[in-house]
Amino acid sequence: MSDDDDFMMDEGGDEEYDFDYEDDDQEDVDTDMENKYYQAKNYKSDNPEKALADWRSIVETENPKGEWGFKALKQSTKLNFHRGKYQEALKTYTELLDYCQTAVTRNAAEKAINGILDYVGVAQDLDTSLMQQWYEVTQQALQAAKNDRLNVKIELKLAKIWMDKKEYTRLEQVIEKLRMAINAPNSTSGSSNQKMESFDGDNSIGTLLLEVLALEIQMYTDRKENKKLREIYDQTLTVKSTIPHPKIMGIIRECGGKMHMSEKNWTAAQYDFFEAFKNYDEAGSPQRISSLKYLVLAHMLMNSGIDPFDSQETKPYKQDPQIVAMTNLVAAYQRQDVHEAEKIIKNNRATILDDPFIANYIQDVLTSLRTQWILGILQSYNKIEIAHVARQLKISDSEVEEIMLLLILDEKISGKLDQVNGVLELNHDSEIENRHYKSLERWNSELNKLHSNLIQKTSQTYNAFSSGHHNNNFYA
Repeated sequence: MSDDDDFMMDEGGDEEYDFDYEDDDQEDVDTDMENKYYQAKNYKSDNPEKALADWRSIVETENPKGEWGFKALKQSTKLNFHRGKYQEALKTYTELLDYCQTAVTRNAAEKAINGILDYVGVAQDLDTSLMQQWYEVTQQALQAAKNDRLNVKIELKLAKIWMDKKEYTRLEQVIEKLRMAINAPNSTSGSSNQKMESFDGDNSIGTLLLEVLALEIQMYTDRKENKKLREIYDQTLTVKSTIPHPKIMGIIRECGGKMHMSEKNWTAAQYDFFEAFKNYDEAGSPQRISSLKYLVLAHMLMNSGIDPFDSQETKPYKQDPQIVAMTNLVAAYQRQDVHEAEKIIKNNRATILDDPFIANYIQDVLTSLRTQWILGILQSYNKIEIAHVARQLKISDSEVEEIMLLLILDEKISGKLDQVNGVLELNHDSEIENRHYKSLERWNSELNKLHSNLIQKTSQTYNAFSSGHHNNNFYA
């Protein structure tokens, strides 16, 4: 007993003595419960049935419900789950949820629920229907406790699981509930519901909305539903009064970049991939590597003469083992060294072609590079054999013809394609030819200036924003 308790016993009467004896009895019970709990933990590995039986004894003995019964149910749930006894684990978890309302603090309850659901979320052999049951019993308990804030967090956790598992129908159902909870219009119906209880700190309604939109953007990106993707992407740019976690902004910008790539808007894609890279880098996310690769990809397709690794953000990654192949590819592209570029792609399949998104655009990169190469050598010829160019590039005559035809149609060269004799006849004195080369030089010069200014401006803005805020939320 404490010194204060001793003082009370000395000064008080019989009633005080009786009260303190009752406290002593309760302390003895608590000590017994504590000892039994930790003894059971020692049996977890060697005799799990003994551990479960002892924990069950604590649950049945403790009256009223308290800390040790709560801890016993938590350990029982985790042990059964680890053993693959998912139904038994669900049963003890449901019991534990009853304790969360009255027997323990809200923080302890939330920590336990989140920890257990993290176990559930990564289980590879857990049936999706059974997984849904875990979340349903959780949501029912939280609704009864009127804990809207945690309920939304749990919904977000479930939505991320469905996203990772590509369970899009289930994901759409959760997203609709989340939009209703935060009073956000549905992406299809425009309906909304009453706003949930306000969040504190960074957990603002705007931040939550961005988390939901990030999930929708990923879903529509995966499903290649570009119209819906555009709607949601544009909506993310209008969300205000929020300090989003950088990983959320990384996801949004990466998907935005992919959307721009599908529209062949290489410049916009390059900007979004750069923003995605910076956000992922700030969040410490490994996704920064893939975003940097996508940035380099877009950089080549926009035919920029600037090294994408010149910025202070990207420079440290120039020699990263996962990036160096793309670094070398950019160098070959800027030298218009077609054969070296093809060699780099062939010899670095793991870091280039194994990414389906990059693989989807590598042919565009090669076609662009071959086009620039052909455009360069045509300045020295009045007539050139298609077969000669094809041999130089190691591609078919028909591929060379297609590139030359596009150059004529785009008025980048003036000439006539003689497919019968397999030659291209050029007219270098034409207005088109002169206009093209002059405009190409001006365009390249202006583009390089614009790119340099854009990188400088976004870096300054980003650094100013980052220095003024400390981001921290539950999505990381």
